[in-house]
This record gives sequence, structure tokens and C-alpha cells, in this order.
Amino acid sequence: MTLVAQSHKVGVPTSETVIHTLEQSTARLEDAGCESPRVDAEILLAHVLGTNRAGLYAESRRRLTEREERALESLLERRVQREPLAYVLGEWGFRRLALLVDPRVLVPRPETEIVVGRALALIAGLEEPRVLDVGTGSGAIALAIADEHPGARVTGIDVSGDALDVARANARRAGLSVALLRADLFEGLPDGPWDLVVANPPYVAPDEIDGLESEVREWEPRTALVGEGATEAIASSALGVLREGGALVLETASGEARRIAELLRSLGYVDIGVTRDLAGHERVVEGRRP
Repeated sequence: MTLVAQSHKVGVPTSETVIHTLEQSTARLEDAGCESPRVDAEILLAHVLGTNRAGLYAESRRRLTEREERALESLLERRVQREPLAYVLGEWGFRRLALLVDPRVLVPRPETEIVVGRALALIAGLEEPRVLDVGTGSGAIALAIADEHPGARVTGIDVSGDALDVARANARRAGLSVALLRADLFEGLPDGPWDLVVANPPYVAPDEIDGLESEVREWEPRTALVGEGATEAIASSALGVLREGGALVLETASGEARRIAELLRSLGYVDIGVTRDLAGHERVVEGRRP
């Protein structure tokens, strides 16, 4: 089924109304197995029409132009192939930022916003904290901290040059100053002393990748998803670069938080805490260097 009506001139109204187009789009995405077809259809159509989801219903009887239908058809076809919605749109919201995203980087997720929240709480009393974001990807964590703590001096590292290109584009777009360096976390962390080391490391086990949803398994960068030993390497290395009393904050896989908390305890960290994500899963682990 196509949404493109036949007309002689690009830009002229077609026979399809906003509400009818929305219903058709929802049906296509549902048939494709998308988890939230109605919401996805609303977001895509609102993007094409330059409005928001509520605005679609305010002008539900307006007829789309052929240009609008062609634009929507292009986006829908990509989403039907289970390309992540964020990649289809080309950007994704993260806390107060709108970040550019594409298959070079992970899609920023709500649980990572919890990581940023804990990081900001731990450096709230410092005027110019030095912050290291390990595996920065799109720059989501680094840029959110720089945005919400203007005095923070933030450095992001990643082994992927492609990911760093995206992070740099996001820094320019947001007008934020962060240092972005290419480095492999398994070779040690940059010298500090850092007031905070924060990371969302790859923590999907190799034998778990086939069980992930298609959007993740087929589209997101595997090196940023799948990894063994990254969390342990960061926790161990951070002790040598954190200042006395400096904090480490880690995102973990669901069900792994208690094990990581015990790891930090065994390494000598103190004030260890675990924070739940919005779904109630223990997801974020933190500790301080004594």
C-alpha cells in the first residue's frame, strides 16, 4: 500500500486527510511488527508536517500535499524495515538536548538520562569539576553534563572515530565546549585527576545479541552494544585517575547492578549506591574513591 496519491503537480493537495493518513501509516507499521505503531506513525507524520503529535489532531481533516505524502512515504518505508525511529528522524531528544544520531552511534535511551542525573548530583557542589565520559558515542552524557553544569570541564573518549565525528557535530549544534578524544578504554583511561568518571559501556553478552529486537540487533553499532570486560576495565582503571573522593557512575545491564556494586566494593570503592531506572530495574551503580 502506498500513501502517494496520483496528482499532476507536486505540492498540490491530495485526497488523503491527516487522520486517514495516520490510520494507514499505523496499520503499515503494525504489520511490520513495530512495537508502538501508533506513536511512531504520529511522530513521523508530525515531523513531515512540521507540527507535534497534538497538532495532528487539531488539523485532522487537512489534506496532505503530494510533497508531504512523498516525504512521509520515504520515512515510513525505512521504519517498516525496522530502522530505529531515531535514525529515520535523524535526531533524538536526550534530557534538554536534541542530538543528531545515525547508525554510527547508539540511540540515547531513558536509562542513560538516569546516569546523567546521578552524575550531576555527585558534582553539584563543585564549581569546575573535571569529568571523563568513557565511550561517549553521540556525546549524549558528556554534552548533557556540560549543558546542565556550565562550570564542568568535560572530556569524552571513544575508540570509534565515526562516533566522535557525530559527537563533534552534536557539540557544535548545541554550542557546547567539550574535549573529544580517540582512546581505547582497555588501554587505560586518560590521566586525571578526575572528579567524576562516567560511562555507559557495552554490556550485552555475545550470546544475547540474537535475542534483541530487530532495531537494535540489525541497526545499532555492535561494538557499542556487545562487549565483555568493559565495565570491569573502567572500574579498575578509574581508581588510578580519580581524585580522592572522586566518583564513578556506571550504567549496567538489567540484573547486573548488584554484581557490579560488589565489584566496586571489592576494588575498594566506598559510598556505593544503586539507582533504579524508570521501569524499576536496578540500572545505575556508583561509588567513590576513598
